[in-house]
Order: sequence, then structure tokens, then C-alpha cells
Amino acid sequence: MAGETVWYGASSIFARFLQYLLTPYLTLKFKGTPEYGEMSLVYAAISFVNIGALFGLDYAFFRFIQRKENQKDLYSTLLISMLSSTTLITFLIIYFRVPAAHLIDVANHPEYITLSAFIIGFDALSALPFARLRHEQRPRKFAMIRVSGILLNIALTFFFLSVCPPLLKAHPNSIIAFIYQPRFGFVGYVLLANVLQNLFQLLLLSPLWRRIRWTFNGTLWREVMVYSLPLTIAGFGGMINETFDRIMLDWRLPHTNDYAAYQVGIYSGCYKLSLLITLFVQAFRMGAEPFFFRQSVEDSAQRTYARVLKFFVILVSGMFLFVSLYIDIWKWFISDHTMWAGLKVVPILLFANIFLGIYYNLSIWYKITTFTHAGAYITLIGAVITLAVNYIFIPSYGYMASAWATFLCYGSMMVISYIWGQKIYPVPYAWKKLMAYMVLVAILYFIHLGLTTLWPNRVFSLTLATVMLGGYALFVLRVERKEFRRLPYIGKYLEPRTAPAT
Repeated sequence: MAGETVWYGASSIFARFLQYLLTPYLTLKFKGTPEYGEMSLVYAAISFVNIGALFGLDYAFFRFIQRKENQKDLYSTLLISMLSSTTLITFLIIYFRVPAAHLIDVANHPEYITLSAFIIGFDALSALPFARLRHEQRPRKFAMIRVSGILLNIALTFFFLSVCPPLLKAHPNSIIAFIYQPRFGFVGYVLLANVLQNLFQLLLLSPLWRRIRWTFNGTLWREVMVYSLPLTIAGFGGMINETFDRIMLDWRLPHTNDYAAYQVGIYSGCYKLSLLITLFVQAFRMGAEPFFFRQSVEDSAQRTYARVLKFFVILVSGMFLFVSLYIDIWKWFISDHTMWAGLKVVPILLFANIFLGIYYNLSIWYKITTFTHAGAYITLIGAVITLAVNYIFIPSYGYMASAWATFLCYGSMMVISYIWGQKIYPVPYAWKKLMAYMVLVAILYFIHLGLTTLWPNRVFSLTLATVMLGGYALFVLRVERKEFRRLPYIGKYLEPRTAPAT
């Protein structure tokens, strides 16, 4: 499990971290304008629509590829299905680009919707080839494509936003005037860089499109759709939970002097400071999904799932401390210092993402059984909580309401999934110990917050943070000493020392 997470997950972490490095750059470029908020709204909409384009087929691939009788036709059947649905969705987005632009409050830039359609289309067409690489355990190719795509995105973004404007000013009649049009806006060029990145990745994945038998198994496809439809509904609910708060901030806050767009920008910038846990959760999913499906046929599957969750909670609880206690350092990722007003949402969002990561662990019970509809119900309950809390409280509390909505949503999903799952597919999770770790790090955070409020000294804050983080690590090693001794590489350093023979 750790090996697969390192290979597939670490490449995703590195790729996403490179992308997050754009945050200080973009917040600086968009400083004093509502454009960062506009960009956040567009990407929130992209994430939401992308679920419909994927239709849960990447999960279905891992589920159905375990059967030998499906291995001949599954990949080509799913590719044909994905190609057809993606073409239709891309066409519809472009056709309705004007009303869509009005819907997410970028009415003056319908071209943003057109670019978003291509981002969604190319990304969806890459999903199954990426899933096949993970199933075939080809981590080097997977990592190379993901990281090279992000590097291209960063290079193009810098080229469009920082190189082209001065070149155009110095040489107004050169080829730069064809490449760069100021009226297109910085957001437009950020989206264009993303389109070119996704197209580049799709071209690198093209051998996985060419070397297949283009056959369509209708019976298998219908079985896959029955499995995938609830996951698609769950995906839509998940995107509401993950991204709809930005859209609702824009809807529920006043637009005088672009106030709503600025608030969306502040919230989005500070949201990204929960990146360490977000990245780890994403990396964990990349390694865990194929691993969990393979383990499902083993007699010891439940015990394996329980141990994985315990190590997961230990790690993300430590990451919570690492980010929240050193927030005075992490905040420098946001170049626009006016956005620091939103830093108070970071600990709330960190814990919310811990709940989300636990939920991903727990959700294996309905993904490997016939209860995929449970995922739809659980996620829709979370979506109702997200929408209700945001709608009621945003006018009074702004983005703080969005942060607490995320916390309550993911916390509720985690609890419901645990209770329901234990009735259908019991797993011996050490839930009392897991709760103790999360409560412990929360207490340490509040102690640090209280002491640093009484004595706001930077050296004292960082020293206390280091002592607390080290204390947590030593406490975990002491409590879980037997577990850690069973691990490769680490275990040998925790063996009890024996006195030398005389």
C-alpha cells in the first residue's frame, strides 16, 4: 500500500504542489482586481461538470477489471462510452456558453466557458488511460505524464502573464500581437494554459487509445452503468460539497464594488493552505483505490482496511499540526496580504479534509459491494448540509459559513458511512483510538493558539509549535510501537535493544 502510494501518490503530490506554487504568483498578478475570484468560480464550475463527463467510469474500471471474463472488452467498451458522452457534453457547454457565463457571474467572458469545455473534455478522455496505467502498475509513465503536464502549465501561464505583456508593449507589430490579446484577460490565459496542458497529456496517453480492439460489449456496458450511476450522483454531490461554496458566496454576497468576487478570492486563496492534507488525501486515493479493490478478494481484507485507516489518521493528524501550528510561515504562499484576513478558516478546512479522507477510507464498503447507491445517498445528505448552511449563514458570516459548512458536511458523511457500513460490511476500525488522536491534535492547536495570543512572539510561536509536533510524534510512536515494528524499513529502528553478551 505504501509503495503504491509513493509511486502514484507522490507523483500526484508533486504535480499538485507544483500547481499550488502558482497560488502566490497568481494572487500577486491579480492583486487589487476581482479576477482571482472569477477564476475560482470558473474552476469550481469545471470541477462540478467534470463529474458528469467521467460518469464514474474510472471507479468502474477498477471494479470490473478484477473479473477475468471482462478483461477482453472492458477497456474498449468504456472508452467508446466515454468518447461519446464527452463529445456530447463538450458540445452542449459550448452551445450554452452565454447563459452558463451569466450563471457563474462571468457574463462578459463567455470565452471562459468555451475554454472550460475543452478542459473538461480533454481531462475526461485522459481519465481511463490514467486508470489503466495505475491498474497495470506503470508508475514511471504515469508520473512522467502528470508532472510534465503541470510543468507545461506553469511555463505557459508564466509566458502568457509575465512575458507576453512587456513583449507586446515593446514590439506591438510583432507575432506577439497574434499570440497575446490583452482583452482576453489574465483569467483567459490561465484557462488556455490549462487547455494546452490537458491536450498535451492526452497526446502522451494516445498509445493507450491506439493499441486496443475497438469492440463494444452492450451487456457489460449496461452492468457498468448500473454500478456507475450511483457513483456519478455521489460525484455530483461531492463536487457540491467541494466547490459550490465559492459559487454560493458569489450568489449570496453583495456585488457592490466587486465585494463578492473579492471574498471568493480570499476564501479560495486561504482554502489552498489546506493543501498538505488535500494533497495527501489525493495521493492516498491514487494508491488506495486499485489496492483496496485487489484486497477485497482476500480473507484478511477487513483487517487490512482497519490498519490502513489507523495509519492514515495518524499521518493526517500530524499534518494538521504541521500546517495549523506553522500558519505564520504557510501564509506567505499568498502574495496578496489583504487575503490573510481569511486565515482563520484554515484549521477548520484542515479538519474538514481529515474527515473527507476518513470518508474515502470508509467508502470502500459500498464500492466493493452492490450498495453503490449508498454512496449517492450519503453524498447527497452532505450536499444538502452544504447548500443549507451556506444559503442561511453566508449573508451574516461570509466565508466563515462556507468553512463550517464544509466541516459539518464531511463530518456528517464520515459518521453516516461508518454507521451504515458496519451493518453491511463490518470492519474492525479502532475508532476510539482514532478519535483520541484527532481530539489530541485539536487540543494541542488550541493550547498553541491561546499561548501565542497571550505572547505574540514569532520565535516563541515556532518553538512551541516544534515542541508540540515532536511531542505528538513521540506519543504516537510510544502508543503504536508494536504496529510500527511490523513495518518495513521503520520497524528495525524500533526493536528493543538487548544488552551485549559478556
